[in-house]
Amino acid sequence: MNWITNYVRPRINSLFSRREVPENLWTKCPECGTMLFHRELADNLNVCTSCDHHLAISPRERFAALFDGGAFVEVKVPEPLTDPLQFRDQKKYPDRMRAAQKSTGEKEAMLVAEGEMGRTPIIAAAQDFSFMAGSMGMYVGNAIVAAAERAVKTKRPLVLFSAAGGARMQEGILSLMQMPRSTVAVEMLREAGLPYIVVLTHPTTGGVTASYAMLGDIHIAEPNALICFAGPRVIEQTIREKLPEGFQRAEYLLEHGMLDRVTHRTKLRDELVSILRMLTLQPAPVAGELPAPQQAAEQPQPAEAASQKPD
Repeated sequence: MNWITNYVRPRINSLFSRREVPENLWTKCPECGTMLFHRELADNLNVCTSCDHHLAISPRERFAALFDGGAFVEVKVPEPLTDPLQFRDQKKYPDRMRAAQKSTGEKEAMLVAEGEMGRTPIIAAAQDFSFMAGSMGMYVGNAIVAAAERAVKTKRPLVLFSAAGGARMQEGILSLMQMPRSTVAVEMLREAGLPYIVVLTHPTTGGVTASYAMLGDIHIAEPNALICFAGPRVIEQTIREKLPEGFQRAEYLLEHGMLDRVTHRTKLRDELVSILRMLTLQPAPVAGELPAPQQAAEQPQPAEAASQKPD
C-alpha cells in the first residue's frame, strides 16, 4: 500500500463517478419548509402540496394554465422612455432594468395577451412581482391602456392579475401618473359595456391597490394574499396599536366586503370561465364541455404562440 493506492486512485475514482445534481430540482416552501419537487410543484401551479401556500408564479406560467391549450398571443405594448429622470440610487436605473430583464427573461413587469379561456375570447394582463417587485411604471401604465384598447377593439372582457409593491420610485411622478391613466383605461371598458375582472395575488400594495386593482366589476383574490395600500407594519407604527390577526389578508378583506371571492389557484380557471360566461350572457357550461388547457393539442404551444404578433 502506498500513496498512489491510498490517495490518488480513490481521488480519480471520485472525480469520474461524481454526478452533477441540478440545484433547481427542489423548492423549499417559505410557509411550512417542505422541500417540493419542481415537477410536482409546477403541476400544482406553484401551490405547496403540503400546506397549500401559494408561491409566486410568472405571467407566462399563469397564462399557460388558464388559456385553452396554453396558447396565447402577446399584445404589443408601446415602449416608454427608458430613463426619463436619469435616476440613480445604489445603481443606475438602466442597470437595474437590465438585471431584472436578465433574471426574469421578460421585457417588463406586465405581460398582456389575448386568447380563449373556456372558449370565451378574452384579453388578459398579469404583473410579474419578480420584475422589480412588479412596480407600476410607465410601461405598466402603457400595458393597461393597450389591454383596454385591445379589449374595446375586439369586444372582449379584460382579466387582470395584480401583483405589485406599488409605484416605481425610479420614475417618480411619472409612475404616479399611471394611476389616473389606468383609471381612464378602466372607464373605457365600462363605456364599452365590457366586463373587467381583477384577480389580486400576493402581494398587491401601494398605488396599484389605489387604482386599477380595486376598480374591477368583480374582485377575486388568491388565499392569504396581502392586499393593502400601506402595509400592516407601517400602520402599527403609526397608530401604535396591534392589528387584528390576518389584517389586510384576502380572507379578512372578504369578510369585510372588499372582495367577492377568495379562490384557490387550481380552481381559478373554472371560476373565471363561469363568471365570464355569465357576464357575456353565454349559456352555463355543461360538465365536460369545455377544454382543459392541456387538451387543445392542435393549438400552438405557449412559446410559439407568444412569438406571434396580433393583427
